[in-house]
Amino acid sequence: MATLPSPPVHIDLWTILSESKRIINAHSRHFLALSVLFLLPLSFSISAYPAINQLVSRPSPLTVETHLSFFNPIQQQPPNFPVKTLIFFFLYTLFTVIFSLFATGSITYSVFHGFYGRPVKLVSAIKSAFTSFFLLLSTCVISELIVSGFLLILALIFFSLVKAIQLLGFQLDVSSPYFISLCLVFVISFIFIVVYLRVNWTFAYVVVVVESSWGLEPLKRSKNLVKGMKGVAFSMILFFGFVSGIFSWGSAVRWGDADADNWRSWAFVLDIVVTSTALMMLMLYNLAASTVFYMYSKAIHGELAGEIAEEFAREYVSLPFDDGKIPHVVSVV
Repeated sequence: MATLPSPPVHIDLWTILSESKRIINAHSRHFLALSVLFLLPLSFSISAYPAINQLVSRPSPLTVETHLSFFNPIQQQPPNFPVKTLIFFFLYTLFTVIFSLFATGSITYSVFHGFYGRPVKLVSAIKSAFTSFFLLLSTCVISELIVSGFLLILALIFFSLVKAIQLLGFQLDVSSPYFISLCLVFVISFIFIVVYLRVNWTFAYVVVVVESSWGLEPLKRSKNLVKGMKGVAFSMILFFGFVSGIFSWGSAVRWGDADADNWRSWAFVLDIVVTSTALMMLMLYNLAASTVFYMYSKAIHGELAGEIAEEFAREYVSLPFDDGKIPHVVSVV
């Protein structure tokens, strides 16, 4: 017979963040190493992207074609296609996806084991990042395809409405208030769908790492686990999204029009360092909070006790449901 401590009666954002902080502080050097390896390059790229993109997309100096057009003004210039900007955006997206998935795999694995009070090792966490990479990637692709499918359906409905209004004999100008109102309804509807899906998929990536599933299965599993706690999931998305958005927006506003001289200024360097560090800590706590929330959800749904009894069939088990660093001792026979 096992005597197990109950999870917190009232689970909210503060409870999840407190437990996440306890786990991170208990293995501070481990999570610092993972953050430097995977999260710091990611946060730096987000902070510096507006300034780098501005420099990359800036028109180059006079080229040979420009000089030739001076002697032949009738010659028509080819359209200015932003090839460099598109290539840079593709490389940036590829970079962020790779490091995001590596960070998710390694930090989720570490928080999961730290929650149970097990020792966490850097080599094992990095190994988990590589073993779960393609599982996470496939789940990410499928989730984005689902979101894109809803966007396509809404776009078809939008254009069908516009066409129907025009067939009825009404002139629907782009600058008219009716067209703008229709666009707002379209945008609000899409945002509502995306938020609804993200709330239901709160545990999707945690399920991929912990339960080694992929594709649609983690999405369905997450939807079942988040039942009854969608308010907490929404508050997590709102909190981390709002705070990280403030930092990213501030960096874009301050350095979006930066020139080459700004790169050598101390203000620019200091701003990038501070913003990158803040975003790195936010990402770390976001991943940790998602894993802790997943464990609490399993406990509420009655899944945690059975796993503990099965996996830790020994005399003493340590569970981190306390407020401090001293774990409760659970006797299992």
